[in-house]
Amino acid sequence: MSNQQVTVTARMKVKQGLEDRFKQELQTVIETTRSEKGCMNYDLHQSVDDPSLFMLHENWVSKEILEQHLEMPYIKALSEKAAEFLVAPPEVLLWQQVVHNS
Repeated sequence: MSNQQVTVTARMKVKQGLEDRFKQELQTVIETTRSEKGCMNYDLHQSVDDPSLFMLHENWVSKEILEQHLEMPYIKALSEKAAEFLVAPPEVLLWQQVVHNS
């Protein structure tokens, strides 16, 4: 999987009342991340049924590039602030595509 595209999903439950502040906090991170080498997409989604539930959906050209992203100072700073916004640690999953569109 190391030289293969990797997809990341991160499910986050935000404390009620902090949803707008959370989105604002992530806006700069999203813009900066999208300009990183190897970032194919980095999108934040909000649940239709539960406005306190968010999901980041990311695609990276490789796991190595993703690991470099995770070492960026602004990502580390965001991780340190997570407890301010989140009910629990995010649920992060790595995926690889197994069936491709032709």
